[in-house]
Amino acid sequence: MKAIKISLGILLGLAVLAGLFFAYGLYINPKSPRGYAEYIADGKEINIRYYRPFKKERLIFGEIADGALVPFGVYWRMGANLTTKITTNQDLDFAGRLLPKGTYGLYAYPYAEKWVLVVHEKTGGISFSEPEASGVIMKINLPTQKLEEPLEQFTIDFVETSLRIRWDTTKVVIPIR
Repeated sequence: MKAIKISLGILLGLAVLAGLFFAYGLYINPKSPRGYAEYIADGKEINIRYYRPFKKERLIFGEIADGALVPFGVYWRMGANLTTKITTNQDLDFAGRLLPKGTYGLYAYPYAEKWVLVVHEKTGGISFSEPEASGVIMKINLPTQKLEEPLEQFTIDFVETSLRIRWDTTKVVIPIR
């Protein structure tokens, strides 16, 4: 009986240590730090929370066979760690489609010439796997653009009335009204 209690105590201690290690890596000192983008104009507030991985001399977008970090045509949570989240206080014209006010998760299927951006009702979690299709609010095809210089860290920001997503040599722009 004493051996079982000791074994359970050790297992519980290891579980607590593993949880603390996970929390430290994800929230306290993540390798991919948290980023924010904010747009405020004409009473409209749009906030984006995402995590910003670094290129670190890796192939970012490309073919699976070439070892791309984000392979073409495969689900990508648009960043690292937790789900990329967009919150708006008003209905938006989001790339020509109506996005009702609220909070949504964003993810993408990147391709060489376009991205399929998905707006989903799931707003939290680690998002290692694609969320269920039943929660998809909209899918938007967006053309990619080439950056002249590679961008080391994944970046989402607002430029005038557009949401801009950039990393490595790829840029995608989403018009917002």
